[in-house]
Amino acid sequence: MEMEKRPREYLRVTQQDSDRIGRLNIPRPQAFYCFYTEFNLRGIRVDRFQPGSVTCSFTVPPRLIDRNGNLAVGAISGLVDVIGATLVYNKDESLNVSSDMSISYLSMAKLNDELEISGKLLGRKGGYRGTHVILKKKATGEMIAEGRHSLFCKPTSKI
Repeated sequence: MEMEKRPREYLRVTQQDSDRIGRLNIPRPQAFYCFYTEFNLRGIRVDRFQPGSVTCSFTVPPRLIDRNGNLAVGAISGLVDVIGATLVYNKDESLNVSSDMSISYLSMAKLNDELEISGKLLGRKGGYRGTHVILKKKATGEMIAEGRHSLFCKPTSKI
C-alpha cells in the first residue's frame, strides 16, 4: 500500500503546477510554429558553430524547473535532441528523425545556472547519423548530462 501511494503523490498535480501552466503566454500558431521550440528552447545562445560541432550557452529559466527546483529531465532530453538534430541538419535532405537517444543524468542544474552545451557529430553512414551532446555548468565545469543521439534521414532519390 505504501509503494502505491508514492507514485500517486508524486504525479498528483498541485495548485502551484496548475497556476504555472495557467500563466504561460503562448503566441498564436503561425506557419511553421512549434510550441516545443517556443517553450523549451527559447534562450539558447550559440557561441561557436562549425560543421560537425557546436557550443551553446543556456541560462536555466523558471519554465523548465521541476517541483524540486532542478532543471527537468525532459528539458535536458529536449536540449540533447535539438542540439543533436542541429548538427546533422542539411537543407537539401528530408527531415531527420530521432531513432535512438541515450542520456546519462550526472548532476542537477538549478534556476539561473548558466550551462554550456557542446555537441559533436560522431559520424554518418548512409542515412544514419550519430551525435554526442554534453551539458555542463559554466561556473564549475561540472557535468549535468551526457547524451548520445542517433538520427536517420531517408536518402533522397538520385533518379
